[in-house]
Amino acid sequence: MREKDDLMISIVIPAFNEEGAIGDTVLGIQELELDQYEILVIDDGSTDSTARVAATAGAQVVSHPYNIGNGAAVKTGIRNAQGRVIVIMDGDGQHDVHDIPRMLSYIHRYHMVIGARQRSSVVSFHRSVANKVLTWFASLVASVPIADLTSGFRVVRRPDALRFCDMLPNTFSYPSTTTLAFLRTGRSIKYVPIKTRARIGTSKIKPLRDGTRFLLIIVKIAMTFSPFRVFLPVSLATFLLGVGWYFYTYWFFGRFTNMSHLMMNSSLIIFMLGLIAEQITSFRLEKGDGLFRVEDNSQFSGFEKYGLSEKETAPDIPVKLVQRSG
Repeated sequence: MREKDDLMISIVIPAFNEEGAIGDTVLGIQELELDQYEILVIDDGSTDSTARVAATAGAQVVSHPYNIGNGAAVKTGIRNAQGRVIVIMDGDGQHDVHDIPRMLSYIHRYHMVIGARQRSSVVSFHRSVANKVLTWFASLVASVPIADLTSGFRVVRRPDALRFCDMLPNTFSYPSTTTLAFLRTGRSIKYVPIKTRARIGTSKIKPLRDGTRFLLIIVKIAMTFSPFRVFLPVSLATFLLGVGWYFYTYWFFGRFTNMSHLMMNSSLIIFMLGLIAEQITSFRLEKGDGLFRVEDNSQFSGFEKYGLSEKETAPDIPVKLVQRSG
């Protein structure tokens, strides 16, 4: 039995009705040459034998009384994790456990390491298109290129995971939230190329329902971390409509209408509200970071020994680091 104070790695696997794959995933992790680790399977109210299979394979199982959501399971895993570093991965067989050491080797330099799916990965067409659209929109919000917004395979330092744990939604969009939260607060991210396989069992994601939900969540995340990027386009569009309507009415009727005046005034009000929201957001994030001590990177030394087994192709994402006061 490993002492909790000596744990370096906590592997969190959210699972809902994944009895067909969860056992092999847990056994595969145990075959890796990892030091001082724990495997936490969060059973999100499964109606099959997911919890039993995971426990038999050797994982610690934390069960929800009913299905709450994938994000809620991840939050439970983060709160129960004891390791210095947390690995989050799916339990449906899509993620290759052999990528874990490769991703861990970067955590001494970066706050979060994300497994970026390559073109050769097995992803359904509609999910691939949706991921590209959402990634493009999120890159626009974050002002930096994002290699993979919705990948659920990531390694994160435990203090940073706890920092944003309460902000995570209970649904499937926790990867989007963590990615934008890290970028907005100046934390560093490393993208490591991975290849995913076809999942075992039935997908829990519904394209139309969850696609619309993801888009709304991206807007909410933008409002949470960078509201001016939402207010500014709306303000600009309103102003241009007002100017366009003014030219139309002046050309054909020779007058300046109340509608043009209303839209121009509205654009100014929206612009000012965006500035206020941006200031409130910046103050809230800085205050929240102030509750956490400045990280001592030496506590994450040792992970680089896992090394690299493959040549990388995914680009580094340049993110400016900020000093956080304790």
